Amino acid sequence: GCVLVVSVIEQLAQWHNSTVKAAVERLCNYIPGKYQIIGHMLCCIDREMNADVVCHSLKLCKQDPGQPLCHLYRPPKVSWFSTFLRLQIKIFTGFSSVCAFPLLANLCEKIKYVIRNKLPFEDFDGDKFSTFPTLRGYHWRGRDCDDENITVYPGRRPDNWDVKSDSNCNGIWGVDPKDGIPYEEKFCKGADSQGVVLLGDSAGAHFHIPPEWMTVTQMSAKSFANLPMAFTDELDWPQFSEITGFLNSTIGGWTDSLYLRLRRRNRCNHRDLQNISQNGIRYFPINTAAYLSFSLARNQLLDNPAIVIYATIGNDVCNGNRDTLAHMTTPKEMLSNVVQALRYLDSRLPNGSHVILTGLVDGRFLWDNLHDRYHPLGQLNRDVTYSQLYSFLDCLQVSPCSGWLTPNETLRNLTSERALQLSNVLKEIARSEKFANFDIFYMDFPLRQTAEEWRKMGGEPWQLIEPVDGFHPSQIAAALGTSITWQKALQEWPQVLGKENPFNDQIEAIFKDQGGH
Repeated sequence: GCVLVVSVIEQLAQWHNSTVKAAVERLCNYIPGKYQIIGHMLCCIDREMNADVVCHSLKLCKQDPGQPLCHLYRPPKVSWFSTFLRLQIKIFTGFSSVCAFPLLANLCEKIKYVIRNKLPFEDFDGDKFSTFPTLRGYHWRGRDCDDENITVYPGRRPDNWDVKSDSNCNGIWGVDPKDGIPYEEKFCKGADSQGVVLLGDSAGAHFHIPPEWMTVTQMSAKSFANLPMAFTDELDWPQFSEITGFLNSTIGGWTDSLYLRLRRRNRCNHRDLQNISQNGIRYFPINTAAYLSFSLARNQLLDNPAIVIYATIGNDVCNGNRDTLAHMTTPKEMLSNVVQALRYLDSRLPNGSHVILTGLVDGRFLWDNLHDRYHPLGQLNRDVTYSQLYSFLDCLQVSPCSGWLTPNETLRNLTSERALQLSNVLKEIARSEKFANFDIFYMDFPLRQTAEEWRKMGGEPWQLIEPVDGFHPSQIAAALGTSITWQKALQEWPQVLGKENPFNDQIEAIFKDQGGH
């Protein structure tokens, strides 16, 4: 983090031909609120020193005994030791963690709470739905329409056909004065209403760091306008994601999602979405029941069925360990934990639900298409490639995937081999396991088909990957992946999607006439 921030400051000074002090002031003016952590670095930044030297001198970066010295840039001509001696008197101590900065402490505590519990921070009635967008609010789950009534939330079956109020937050309630029939009964009875739930990892949560945050030629106050929102969403953007996205994208592509398509198919599905994803999660863990009982909002007796997408597409083979193969999930572990998760879902999902298991991605695509391209930090001076970034993160043992983001072709192949083995476990589970309350299906992660479709549209494969982290699927990949998944479901599992609601146009007309209440 320090290296990224200092790199941006130094490049701003270069791009605007200014002093470092002016560059810091410029960046502080760009950033909303009073995120003043950058000012503490000011004393130690010199345009003649690269970001690695500055951050080691601040002791925000360190070299453990017996470990290699990690650096993103080429080492400077002067020795690191003499540089440290020169800077020791300037060291600003006491910042071992970004959460130690006073103005970020409260925010960090809130984020820790949300990450730990996977529940909305602001949820007055405790029904696991919120009227607040971030901190696991309605960016992640359908928006609550009455946060003081625990019996009102998205996804439930209507209470007495919602004659007097909207109990399921789909916007349909009241009685047609022409015939005395409740609108919910008229339009939604027998409509196969169902929600969509994602159990996923950072790809499902749609992890994204805007490239303009570290590309000085594109940087402005507008670039950072969404920074507070992004932090309180854990740098995830589920509102634009492949499964639960519902807003027009502002991050470099268009939004198309399984939820939006289900809603178009049946307007009664409005707001019935849950994105239960976590950055860094593998198969849903050993304490699956505890994890899902905290986070999954579905009542077997009172709620509509759901389509559950189970998609941990990479973290079972991805880790930052140097002996990465030893830390990968084994097929035996995968089988045990996925079956345990499915058994728990069978005890919670309403009858008539569906579960789709998604296979792991073949991550060799990443190195093949990105390693020799310049990262956003390296575009100004053509000095940082993705290969250098991957090596830096691997040295720090924080690589998102040391098995794929490596020049070692043998290791990349072995990682993909394990990913295929785990995908085959999921495929066999879908073939052989039976459950009382849902049927189960398997599909490969559609990266190859997505790349083919994007090439037909005139695109380049590297555009399907997030430019800053060089690892996650981009907004374009998410939208194209939705289309491929939907077509597969239409052709092979039409029962999963439910039938089209013939009253959709009438629902929208009345909704509009009522002023959108």
